[in-house]
Amino acid sequence: MEYKVGVISGDGIGPEIVTEAKKVLDQIGKTYGHVFRYEEILMGGCSIDATGEPLTDAAIASAKASDAVLMGSIGGNTSTSPWYQLPPEKRPEAGLLKLRKALNLFANLRPAYLYEELKAACPLRDDIIGDGFDMMIMRELTGGLYFGARKTEEVDGVLTATDTLTYNENEIRRIAKRGFDIAMKRRKKVTSVDKANVLDSSRLWRKIVEEVAQDYPEVTYEHMLVDNCAMQLVKDPKQFDVILTENMFGDILSDEASMVTGSIGMLSSASLNDTKFGLYEPSGGSAPDIAGKGIANPIATILSAAMMLRYSFDLDREADVVEQAVKQVLQDGYRTIDIMPQEKPQEKVTQVGTAQMGDLICERIR
Repeated sequence: MEYKVGVISGDGIGPEIVTEAKKVLDQIGKTYGHVFRYEEILMGGCSIDATGEPLTDAAIASAKASDAVLMGSIGGNTSTSPWYQLPPEKRPEAGLLKLRKALNLFANLRPAYLYEELKAACPLRDDIIGDGFDMMIMRELTGGLYFGARKTEEVDGVLTATDTLTYNENEIRRIAKRGFDIAMKRRKKVTSVDKANVLDSSRLWRKIVEEVAQDYPEVTYEHMLVDNCAMQLVKDPKQFDVILTENMFGDILSDEASMVTGSIGMLSSASLNDTKFGLYEPSGGSAPDIAGKGIANPIATILSAAMMLRYSFDLDREADVVEQAVKQVLQDGYRTIDIMPQEKPQEKVTQVGTAQMGDLICERIR
């Protein structure tokens, strides 16, 4: 089979980590008889430099013409980069919001998995970690505060900012269905997170989730307030299977969950629409401070490519092989600098760079 992959290398470490993900995809292609064709798409700071816009209409058209999009990272140092002297709608992250909306990428999947080999990097106590944890955060991605009407104006002589949080029942229902569908393939438990004791939008969220739950009698579901969920993630992360939540809550909770695993450099992400199309990207940022040094961890991007194989191309076997190759490399003692143990390990651990990690994973695939 031949697949057309739009590639947004982006800014900072983006080009480095995307190169390794493409290397792994090409190795999968050689091993299993697939062909991956890549088309570069400008977005973020590099697009601002080239076109004056964080995302052009031509770039959107290229993304839509692809079978899936693989992305590195966008943005730069918010304190020093000239990109952040521009109006908000002209900054790098505005391109990502525009792309999500244009492609109708309403469902964001953020797995948080603790590898046995990285337990020492987890900031939680051993009695809390136990045998590890494996959760999926299902975040609604095209509604809520990030896409509501906003304005800053002077009211009675005082500058006043307004952001609007809006959800309708159809937006909630489609993300809830996707969350329950994912739970059916996992441990069949959904924790729906909201702030229903305060917000009308959360009360509607809870009502619609309860309606959707009736169609999934095999799935156990519960409601949890977002502040409690934030506490439970560090108190007992093992209790979670699928966390279903709205845009801003999901943004915050998924970053919290990523750090509980020990390194955001290990965590993949998928943003899906109603079809097989998806945007796949690592959970971390552009890390401009280490860009070009060859030390960035490419594993999250490689695992994002594995998610692309699974969710957009239905290549479950190939996705399993990539994920197993990553586990094997970790078991063999190889680490990038961000996941090197802080204390002297009992077994030999070898530090490797970005390209070396990609090569090692490809060797295990072969």
